[in-house]
Amino acid sequence: MSTSSTTALTTHVGKHPDEPNVMDPRFISDPFASYAELRERGPVVRGRFMDDTPIWFVTRFEDVRQVLRDPRFANDPATATGAAADSPAIRTMEMLGIPEHLRGHLLENLLNKDAPDHTRLRRLVSRAFTARRVLALRPRVEELTDGLLDRLPGHARDGVVDLIEHFAYPLPITVICELIGIPEEDRPQWRKWGADLFSQEPGRLGASFPAMIDHIKEQIRRRRRALTEDLLSELIRVHDDDGGRLSDTELVTMVIVLVVAGHETTAHLIGNGTAALLTHPDQLRLLQEDPSLLPRAVHELMRWCGPVHLTQIRYATEDLEIAGVPVRKGDAVQPVLVAANHDPRHYTDPARLDLTRQPEGQAENHVGFGHGMHYCLGATLARQEGEVAIGKLLARYPDLSLAVEPEQLERDPVFGSWRLTRLPLRL
Repeated sequence: MSTSSTTALTTHVGKHPDEPNVMDPRFISDPFASYAELRERGPVVRGRFMDDTPIWFVTRFEDVRQVLRDPRFANDPATATGAAADSPAIRTMEMLGIPEHLRGHLLENLLNKDAPDHTRLRRLVSRAFTARRVLALRPRVEELTDGLLDRLPGHARDGVVDLIEHFAYPLPITVICELIGIPEEDRPQWRKWGADLFSQEPGRLGASFPAMIDHIKEQIRRRRRALTEDLLSELIRVHDDDGGRLSDTELVTMVIVLVVAGHETTAHLIGNGTAALLTHPDQLRLLQEDPSLLPRAVHELMRWCGPVHLTQIRYATEDLEIAGVPVRKGDAVQPVLVAANHDPRHYTDPARLDLTRQPEGQAENHVGFGHGMHYCLGATLARQEGEVAIGKLLARYPDLSLAVEPEQLERDPVFGSWRLTRLPLRL
């Protein structure tokens, strides 16, 4: 599949020819083949992050899971070194043009925190994403899905509709914004901000991020005057009643993480999953004939074409070994989810899309949502939205087909992610 453009963050690519760089165009345009080559080179391979930081790529399923659950690896480099560090995250923000006084709003979030701060922050919002609470949301998810599907034909141009723009994005962003309490009129702006954040283009992110921060602060001021039962109100109550549990910066940052992470991944699970099914007619037919396969199908789609290919960098807090390779205290380690999810040591014929692969009722057999302490907070909601969206889409439009050849599908040239720019379909 082709990419629509090239990224500007390629300064260090090629400086170390024997060490792969995450910004190498090969890893962005064909991550499946490129990271597979890396995986077969060895379980742990020396490479470079976008800012030229030396990192260890960890590529095989069991080793990736071990790193993700091992408490000897930290998300914050300061945890590993015991002092403030000139981290890749800081240098990356410099490259992206994020003003220094706003960088804390990207750094001070639960994705970058270690225990006990991570535990404290996650506990504040985890109740909203329990299996019981998510199940209670299903009727609303189904209602929203039906409405979007009703309106799809009206978006068609010359018989073609873009599923990303008119279905895959609107559903999850509406669900998460309703849950948090983002007004309906502000949601298109959040769609743009999310796209800017993931674009990895310095101009776009440097301009949009300050506006995002100002907007959230204004929403907090407004909501504080009339608290409701949404998640934003709950976080404000925590902040105001016990400021030690949630700082000013953490309150703003929590909203960013929940809204952006709460819709971006799900949108591209729906988009990637739909494209995968339409290019695998045997699996599409299997699902249409047996919709009860949907939960297992979503797991397999998350393994086979999930949108998240790399995790946050981890840092060794002591000297240790990964698969027999010595890793020193403070070393940066990059678990590669896409390589692990296609590891032939763990899966039989991993390149084959098989909607029956996930054993029914058994534990998740992939790392598409991560693993361990930082396992995706919204995974249950994402799976439910994926099941509802794909199931209802195929039932409503059983003759759905791609409007272009598969190799003509355009993808955003974003490292660590697999995202369709658009998905043109005929209903």
